[in-house]
Amino acid sequence: MQSDLEIAQSAQLRPIMDVATEAGLLEDEVELYGKYKAKISLSVLDRLAEAPDGKLILVTAITPTPLGEGKTVTTLGLGQALRYIGKKAICTIREPSMGPTFGIKGGAAGGGYAQVVPMEDLNLHFTGDIHAVGAANNLLAAMIDAHIWHGNRLRIDPYTISWRRVVDMNDNFLRNIVGGLGTKSDGRPRATGFDITVASEVMAILALTTGLQDLRERLGRIWIGFNEDNEPVTAEDLKAAGAMTVLLRDAIKPNLLQALDGGPALVHAGPFANIAIGCSSVLADRVALKLADYVITEAGFGADCGAEKFLDIKCRSAGLTPHCVVIVATAKALKMHGGAFRMRPGRKPPKKLIETENVPAVIKGCENLAKHIENMRSFGLPVIVAINVFPYDTEAELEAIREQAIAAGAIDAVRSYVHPKGGEGGAELAQAVVKACEQPNDGFRYLYPLDADIKEKIETIATRIYGADGVDYTPEAEKKIAMFEKMGLGDLPICMAKTHLSLSHDPTLMGRPTGFVVPVRDVRPSVGAGFLYPLCGEMRTMPGLPSRPAAVDVDIDENGNVVGLF
Repeated sequence: MQSDLEIAQSAQLRPIMDVATEAGLLEDEVELYGKYKAKISLSVLDRLAEAPDGKLILVTAITPTPLGEGKTVTTLGLGQALRYIGKKAICTIREPSMGPTFGIKGGAAGGGYAQVVPMEDLNLHFTGDIHAVGAANNLLAAMIDAHIWHGNRLRIDPYTISWRRVVDMNDNFLRNIVGGLGTKSDGRPRATGFDITVASEVMAILALTTGLQDLRERLGRIWIGFNEDNEPVTAEDLKAAGAMTVLLRDAIKPNLLQALDGGPALVHAGPFANIAIGCSSVLADRVALKLADYVITEAGFGADCGAEKFLDIKCRSAGLTPHCVVIVATAKALKMHGGAFRMRPGRKPPKKLIETENVPAVIKGCENLAKHIENMRSFGLPVIVAINVFPYDTEAELEAIREQAIAAGAIDAVRSYVHPKGGEGGAELAQAVVKACEQPNDGFRYLYPLDADIKEKIETIATRIYGADGVDYTPEAEKKIAMFEKMGLGDLPICMAKTHLSLSHDPTLMGRPTGFVVPVRDVRPSVGAGFLYPLCGEMRTMPGLPSRPAAVDVDIDENGNVVGLF
């Protein structure tokens, strides 16, 4: 089989205007970025305001492993499969950051014959949205330090400044720095650091905003630190929000690409799934729901991280109602959760152990799958398990996954071959999703009410979604919670910041851990995005490069084509 890049480069792409027209967009609603990329004007939402919404399908996964479960592959493949069986379907996915693209993870365009193209454009600079987010973020950072240098009229306490600069690259050297060194005119020295651009609150705001004026208001609500009276200082106080909005006025528009079958895919926003919601934008989903009968979207990491946030934060904020959840699982990942082997990111996978039949390990690992099924069922949603099949998987292993999934509450567990076969390889999965969307369900519900206090919301997530026995708070976290309740932030939803590598806070605990208490060491506000995020352990907002980054394989050939990108 060809590499992902070879498959993408050999595809016969349709002019993006043809894709747009077939999707139901008018010429004036499409802003071309070359021949194969476009942005969609938000005016389409006004034109189609009275049109019925399609059905929303969320794709999530078991607890991720370094092997990769194929969530984006399944998302794009399911969209192709629905079109293959005659349905009008659109996928909505996040924009990839260049940091992971050149690091360990690689790109985020899917893979095999379930991709969005042109994948080189998507994985690199794309339409400039991430650069615009970085510019808006860094403008605010510059205005903070300039304000202090020019007299500090707002009496900002420099030791409380939490707003950091960003760059869209993995660079652990920039995590902690001292700025303002040099002469007096270079500013007041202070300890600070950089985050990766997709970890910026500006990116989370872009994903959750409902329009340009809402974007302007959210940016104005950003807290950058406190003044000498311990009162929050906002981007609006610094008069920065207007200019930030101007920098984002094109980035707010969803991007239109195509899948390998020529069908439409909307790619927009890319917030971290550790400290933010890890989902594509509300606007992309709203546009797609007006244009298609089925909209397939994904949430970052497993159902305990991205899916919970998608349902409790994004759906609540935007008034979205999902109809079905697809949980992606693989035999090899379940073997790892079942204790057959250990593997660290960036290390060579244990090929022999992966490809040797081990039904007992698969069954043991299905305890993790079962917990994710239970989590999604607790929201009142029907669950389909998509078993992403590899050539070395055995019949006994695949059947064991199906049996365990159905016993745990999934209404079906279907084998998926979208990676090697595209839409045709996902036809059975597509039929199962259509059936799930048509049957009555318990009714979508949120995990917690917004008027519950902050601790109650945190503990509900920890005990019901992670399976913890309880929550332990540091004195700093207790102090912050009391302060936020007093400041009127107690009715915000909770966006837990924890490892994606375990249902617990401890990345070494595989499967379905029990008997643990979640430690909350701090709670921080994302007032513009509209949530509080408790920190459960150390959270890296600036990744580093591995000893052999993916960047060493990326190059240009003699014909000017990109090679080595995956």
